[in-house]
Amino acid sequence: MSDNKLGAFLRTRREAVTPAEVGLPEGPRRRTPGLRRSELALLAGISVEYLARLEQGRDNHPSPQVLGALCDALRMPLDDRLHLRQLLKGDEDHFLCAVRPLPQRDVRPTVRALLNRLEPTPAVVVNYLGEIAAYTDGYERLVGPLGLLDAEVPSLPRYILSDPRAKEAYPDWERAADEQVEFMRFALTRQDPVTMELAQELTITVGKAFTDRLATPTRLARRSGTETLRHPEAGELRLSYEVLELPEADGQRMLVHLPADEATARALDLLDGRRPGSLRAVGG
Repeated sequence: MSDNKLGAFLRTRREAVTPAEVGLPEGPRRRTPGLRRSELALLAGISVEYLARLEQGRDNHPSPQVLGALCDALRMPLDDRLHLRQLLKGDEDHFLCAVRPLPQRDVRPTVRALLNRLEPTPAVVVNYLGEIAAYTDGYERLVGPLGLLDAEVPSLPRYILSDPRAKEAYPDWERAADEQVEFMRFALTRQDPVTMELAQELTITVGKAFTDRLATPTRLARRSGTETLRHPEAGELRLSYEVLELPEADGQRMLVHLPADEATARALDLLDGRRPGSLRAVGG
């Protein structure tokens, strides 16, 4: 970047964080506010010299791993991480030079017709990046109150991994986060540039909670199972799900939720404004 916005932002954030906020002793009298460079470098696992180069604008191309570690060390909230991400956007256009079609955000008419036939079942179509392309009204009633559809381009990995509301919505958040990372792995192994761009973004906005998962041995993403959602109106819901792959050229998959017990079936009926008993539990 032409000026030193990145360095100024990092320095401002460092000076705004007290040692006590990151678990360090105050120590002797300080000449500058906030953390010393040496303290932040220690917390982030980088050298003091490299941190100085970043803050002084002598290095404007830190790796996402370094930035994620700095964000974690500074206890940055999501808004600040997103701002940092935007500061870097202008320098990464070369990375978006895709070797395959961009993720499809529309669905074919027959897929749309299938979704219509599934009403009021909660069902959603996502592309290989995890972005939501289409969904049933039943899905909107299920996840809309959770904030999952709030973004301009709703995204399962962005919501589950980085939105604070996700940990309330998913009682078993650890497993939900694991599964989002597993779905990304296949595209990453093929060096897909768009997926790599998302991985870089999450390295910064999520930090260690993402990079630690990415570093674990590969496991197959679950294609069926049962998960629990905590809904603000319907309470705790147990949902069986099936992941259905669409043709490879679509680069999309369909996720269908069904009630796993009678209590969930009744709750979904009430959300849909239907007479209890319309939906039947499939068991889990």
